[in-house]
Amino acid sequence: MIFSVVTIFPGMIRDLLQYGLLAKAVERGIIRVDAYDLRDFTRDKHRKVDDRPFGGGPGMVMKPAPLFRAVDHISRSHPGRVVLFSAYAPILSQERVKKLAAESHLILVCGRYEGVDQRFIDQRVDEEISIGPYVLMGGELAAAVVLESTARMLAGVIGNAESVITDSHYEEGQVGWPQYTQPRDFQGLPVPEVLLSGNHREIDEWRRKNSFRPRTGTSNIEDID
Repeated sequence: MIFSVVTIFPGMIRDLLQYGLLAKAVERGIIRVDAYDLRDFTRDKHRKVDDRPFGGGPGMVMKPAPLFRAVDHISRSHPGRVVLFSAYAPILSQERVKKLAAESHLILVCGRYEGVDQRFIDQRVDEEISIGPYVLMGGELAAAVVLESTARMLAGVIGNAESVITDSHYEEGQVGWPQYTQPRDFQGLPVPEVLLSGNHREIDEWRRKNSFRPRTGTSNIEDID
């Protein structure tokens, strides 16, 4: 799968690819990530990608011409689904991630400043995505979220495929449960006995009863009868 990221800070994306399972996925050829510097698609000596908004108002707006050139350049060699990150868009869900993972090529456009010229959105963007009801300084962190969440859905990225299908939100209403590892007793805090029993029916029941719920400030963990 190919990810093409259009940004004025390509180093932010390239740095992400040096670590963990993303780095291994790139090394194995499961994914390819190309970071494109939007300023390379400008035609003025100052490499300007923004200007003042028509109608007045604070801040600057990303100009359409460099964005059109960047996306058209990428699409000529390999057409893909164009995603723009926006604070006003539908919020990313695991169901959406699964659909994105079915694409062969995602072109992720990272906005900055007060926004992006609407003509680019109308003519080139296939969908807009938000990662939450808050505002970031730019779309690079949102692109990193989509890159990680989508890549981990691909075969071979996660060593144990069961880790993916048991994820919280993999299916609607599916959530995780408390996890424990060695030592069995840490500073007087023991692992629940049922998890040491080897009784898988009781373990499954304990996990069902203790699936994550909103924190109340006290332990939500229950024993099974």
